[in-house]
Amino acid sequence: MAHALARARGMFRSLAWSYGTDWGQRRKRAFYGAFVGPGDLAFDVGSHAGNRVLAFRRIGARVVAVEPQPDFVRVLQLLYGRDRGVQIEACAVGAERGTAQMRVSTRTPTVSTLAHSWVDDVQRAASFRATTWDGEVTVTVRTLDELIERHGTPHFCKIDVEGFELEALRGLTRPLPALSFEYIPVVMDRALGCVKRLTELGDYRFTFSRLESFRFATPGWLDAAGISDVLASLPADERPGDVYAVGAGAGRRGGADRPRTGGRSRG
Repeated sequence: MAHALARARGMFRSLAWSYGTDWGQRRKRAFYGAFVGPGDLAFDVGSHAGNRVLAFRRIGARVVAVEPQPDFVRVLQLLYGRDRGVQIEACAVGAERGTAQMRVSTRTPTVSTLAHSWVDDVQRAASFRATTWDGEVTVTVRTLDELIERHGTPHFCKIDVEGFELEALRGLTRPLPALSFEYIPVVMDRALGCVKRLTELGDYRFTFSRLESFRFATPGWLDAAGISDVLASLPADERPGDVYAVGAGAGRRGGADRPRTGGRSRG
């Protein structure tokens, strides 16, 4: 009974965080409208309760929502299962297809993860010290390449998979027009590895945005060396956020908060 209550509370927290205010959704739409427009394809990898799905759909983009946790797959099916513009993939994303054990946080399901060593690492941060991972579930794992074969190449791919971002990018063998991945300062080496991986796939420019601010934190787009220097300089106790990458030759949409192309050039 206690576990069921904790699970229900965790679900409620996730839904409240995801859909708490229409004002927040308006900011998301304005922000992501810089990357996708009506009819474009977006991948939401680590969709959770689907708040990015809602933002992408209100822009008019088609969405592939990728989520491995069974409870949240059911939420996505309830909210978007009848929307022909949304395809739900009940899986995780990794370097190769198969199955894996996901460590689950019942009280804070947003931080459930396939990256088992990441659990120990992030608990060095004060914001994670009270978090517990008290369960496991076996999930299907597919690669980004496989999802692209099934659905097409996305104009934008959001990746938020709690420390498993580099593994997700290792399952991608082609450059994408634009994508984002989460960073957490206390484990910044993982984000720096993602930057390096993207440079192996193509010529990208980068910026970053702090958690849910929907504002870019650099005045211009930076090359890999530039963004790596900036990320490495962030204090370990700073709040997390997302790194954004765009192909250097890709056409980019406008947006009031988007930095102009520029910044430190590749030497």
